Amino acid sequence: MDLARRALRGRDLVVFSNDWDGDPLSKVHIMRILSRENRILWVNSIGNRAPKANAHDVKRIIDKLGRFTEGVREVEPNIHVLSPLAIPFYGSELVRGANRQLLRLQVLRAMKKLGFQKPISWSFLPASAPVSGTLGEAFVIYHCVDEFSAFSDTNGRHIAELEERLLKRADLCITSAERLRENKARVNPRTVLVRHGTDFTHFVKACDPATTIPTDIARLPKPIIGFFGLVADWVDQEAIIATARAHPGGSVVIIGKTTPDCDDSALRAEPNIHMLGRKRYADLPGYSKAFDVALMPFKVSELTLNANPLKVREYLASGLPVVSTDLPEVRKVGLCKIAKDTEDFVRKVDECLADKPGPNRERAERIFGESWDARVDEIRHHVGAALMADGKAL
Repeated sequence: MDLARRALRGRDLVVFSNDWDGDPLSKVHIMRILSRENRILWVNSIGNRAPKANAHDVKRIIDKLGRFTEGVREVEPNIHVLSPLAIPFYGSELVRGANRQLLRLQVLRAMKKLGFQKPISWSFLPASAPVSGTLGEAFVIYHCVDEFSAFSDTNGRHIAELEERLLKRADLCITSAERLRENKARVNPRTVLVRHGTDFTHFVKACDPATTIPTDIARLPKPIIGFFGLVADWVDQEAIIATARAHPGGSVVIIGKTTPDCDDSALRAEPNIHMLGRKRYADLPGYSKAFDVALMPFKVSELTLNANPLKVREYLASGLPVVSTDLPEVRKVGLCKIAKDTEDFVRKVDECLADKPGPNRERAERIFGESWDARVDEIRHHVGAALMADGKAL
């Protein structure tokens, strides 16, 4: 291991991210690997938007209050989770200022309890901007995996302002897509690109004869054309419905929950579209084993043009043929069929069904080199080099 990579060992990391208990996104994979050699204080989401008066957001507030009473908890070796308390209705600058101080005090208290000194602040969310850099950190990282200001349920202008503040404060910005790197480098020239990896050993189980297919999908008529992930406003429902109608004797399966602001009634109205709901991460290889073709149907927008969809690499590690809408980062993977419109999407699905549908170990091996361990090694190099350049490597 070179000197730069050794610099990211034995460190204390304060990580601002999504809630730990959610689906394991890129942040969880990265920090699980880094926790082998570093201690981590994971700060659960402080939100990119004000909550709404609906059942989903009320439940989320109640859940957060419950987790707050637990204090700092060690969820895995070297990973400690803090669920900070915040004033939920933060439309005014006064409430935002109060939340800023409240969050800072809670994080400092957790750091003191854990004995953290001069940590690396590692933020995956623009919302941490008011606190990042105020905790006595030795180094500040902004790890950008989305164009947050483009999400429809956020105050885009406010999020953009927070992000610019964080970018200017960061000693290093890591991005997951080339378009993100180009955009963020305009504000912070110390911006690098590290694309997503994949949990290959987990998803390749779809190619294992011993892997069991869950009963709720095993009974469905073939072919099974599948999607897993969040059903949100960036998902192209028209492409999914057209695919289902082109295969009335088969099944289109959607695994994942629907966001509260997304209307999925058109999907549910189709007789051969099966909404199976959210499943455990551990069970996804079994569901993938039942798929003949996997779908990546995102609408083309500023949000998705900056995205690097993690599910594409997970589908590929499962050995599945993949049909996707035309997004830059999916094109760069080079192993998917790219559709230019809805009719072409259906046509590409048919091509996949005609040529080795279902999990295939040889196809899975093509993504073997893009493991999360390999990606974290890239991250170690970039962070270590920046630490050394600033004289903070030790």
